Amino acid sequence: MSTAARPAPLALSMGDPAGVGPELAVAAWQMAVSGHLPPFVVVGSHAVIAAAARDRQVPVVAVASPDAALAAFPAALPVIDIGTGAYTPGAPDDAGAALALASLTLATELTRHGATSALVTGPVAKSRLARVGFAFPGQTECVAAACGIAADDAVMMLAGPSLRVVPITVHVALAEVPGLLTTRLITARATIAAAALARDFGIARPRLAVAGLNPHAGEEGRMGHEDQAVIAPAVAQLRAAGIDAVGPLPADTMFHAAARATYDLAICMYHDQALIPIKALDFDEGVNVTLGLPIIRTSPDHGTAFGIAGTGTARAGATLAAIRMAAQCVAHRNA
Repeated sequence: MSTAARPAPLALSMGDPAGVGPELAVAAWQMAVSGHLPPFVVVGSHAVIAAAARDRQVPVVAVASPDAALAAFPAALPVIDIGTGAYTPGAPDDAGAALALASLTLATELTRHGATSALVTGPVAKSRLARVGFAFPGQTECVAAACGIAADDAVMMLAGPSLRVVPITVHVALAEVPGLLTTRLITARATIAAAALARDFGIARPRLAVAGLNPHAGEEGRMGHEDQAVIAPAVAQLRAAGIDAVGPLPADTMFHAAARATYDLAICMYHDQALIPIKALDFDEGVNVTLGLPIIRTSPDHGTAFGIAGTGTARAGATLAAIRMAAQCVAHRNA
C-alpha cells in the first residue's frame, strides 16, 4: 500500500525532557510491532529523543513532515525536530519546559490541520510550564483553546480496560466541590461524554452511572442535600434527552466487578472519586482522553515521574494504551 493511501500518523508531543516522556516514546516505537501500534511521529527535539534512545539502541531520524514519518517509521523513530534541547532526566528547568510547550503547540496544530490523525500528549510539569508563559490549568484546556472549544466543553475522561470515568469537577479543592456542582454542569458534561462514546468508541447507546456526592448518595437528605437537589435532576434531564443514565448512586458500591458490568461510563462528582478506582484497577494502562474536541487527544494517565526518569524503570503500558486508544478513536470517527 502506498503511504498516500494510509491514514496520517499520530502526533506524540514530547513532554518535559526531564521526565519520562522521551524514553516512553522510544519504548513505544520499540514495541510498535508487538503492541500492534499505528505509525506515529514525535514532535520535539531530535537531540533529546536521540539521547533517550541511545541506551535502547533505537534508531532515530529527523523528518520534515508527517508524510515523511510514514515512510521512515518501519526503520526508525521519526522526529519532527523543533530545535536543540538538553536531555536532563530528573532535572527539570525552564528551558525544558519551553521545549515541552513548543512541542505541544506544534503537535496540536498538526493534528488540527489534519496532517496527523490524532494527538497523544506526553507528561508535563504544569508548575514549570507556568514559569514560561503557559496560561492554562493543564494540557486539556490548552488543546481545547487551540481548537476553539471552551474549557467547560472539553471533558476529561480516564479510560482503561476495566473502567471509564468522567470527573465533573477536576483540579479543585474538595471543600469547593459542593458549591461548583450544578445540575446544568452535570447535564452538559454527561451529554458531551455520551456523544463522544458513540462517536469515538462505537458505543451506540452508552450507559451512564452517575455517582452521588455524599455517603450513601445522601440517604434522602440525611447526609447532604446535593444528591437530591442537584444530581437527581441532572439524571432526570439526561433521561428525558434519551440518554441511558441512572443515579445518583452510592459511590462505594459502584466499582466492584458486577456493578461495572452494568454501565459504560461512571460520571463522578470530584477528582478522587473518579481517579482512585481507575488507578486501583488500571494503573499501568490508564488513558486520559479529552472528549468534546474536533480532534482526538489522548495522554497516558501519569505524570512526569522526574524521580525515575532516565533510570530505565518507567513502564510504557499507559503510553502504549494511549497510542492504541487514539488509533481506535480515529477508526471509529472515520467509520
